[in-house]
Amino acid sequence: MAQERLVAMKTETVSFSVVRRLPRYYRFLSDLHAAEVTRISSRQLAELMGITSSQIRQDLNCFGGFGQQGYGYNVEQLHSAIGRILGLDGLYPTVLIGAGNLGRAIGTKMDFEANGFRLIGAFDQSPEKIGKEMRNLTVQDVATLAAFCREEHPLVAMICLPPDAAKAVCAVLYEGGVRAFWNFSHYNILADYPDAAVENVHLEDSLMTLCYRLTHPTGVPEQDET
Repeated sequence: MAQERLVAMKTETVSFSVVRRLPRYYRFLSDLHAAEVTRISSRQLAELMGITSSQIRQDLNCFGGFGQQGYGYNVEQLHSAIGRILGLDGLYPTVLIGAGNLGRAIGTKMDFEANGFRLIGAFDQSPEKIGKEMRNLTVQDVATLAAFCREEHPLVAMICLPPDAAKAVCAVLYEGGVRAFWNFSHYNILADYPDAAVENVHLEDSLMTLCYRLTHPTGVPEQDET
C-alpha cells in the first residue's frame, strides 16, 4: 500500500508550487485544531497565513475543493483531508544514513510518524557510531545496507553524508529499491537517478541568503511567511 501511494504522488499533475504550500496549510490548521477552532473562513485563514483567500481557494480546488459558502471550512475535516493528500498516513519505511551530529539530531528529534514516515534503520561506517542506540534502533554498519534493503524493503532514505560517500551509498540504496531521498549532502542524486523523488536540504544556502539580506537591506524581495 505504501509503495502504491508513493507512485501515485509521483504521477500527480498538481503544480509543485501548490504541493509546496500544503504543509504550511496543514501546520496552520494543526494549530487551529489544537486551539479548538472548529471552523474558519478562507478570508480568516488567509489573514493568518499572510496570503490571499483566492490563493487558498485555488490551491484547494486542485484537490476537489473544500468548505461551504457562508460557512467556511471545517478545521478538523480540512486538516485531515490535507493530511491524506500529503500521504501522512503512509508511514513509509525509512532508513537514515549517517549517524554523525546532523544525522543523530535528525534521528532523535524528528517526529517521523507525524510526518508520514517510519524509521526502520540507521547506518554509519564509523566504528565509534556503530552499535550506539538511536531512538529505538541500533546504528548498523553501512556495509550491511544492501542485505538490509533486501530483507526490510525501505522506500525512503535520509542522506546525512559528505558527497563522495553519499554517491556510493545511494547506488546501494537505489539498487535496493529506494526511490525517495531526503538529501542533506551536496551530491546531486537526480543526475544519476532522474526517476527518484528527491528533497534537497542545503542549510548553508539558507544561511547565505540571510547574509545577503543583512548585506543588502534595501531592495530585497519580501520575505516568505512562516
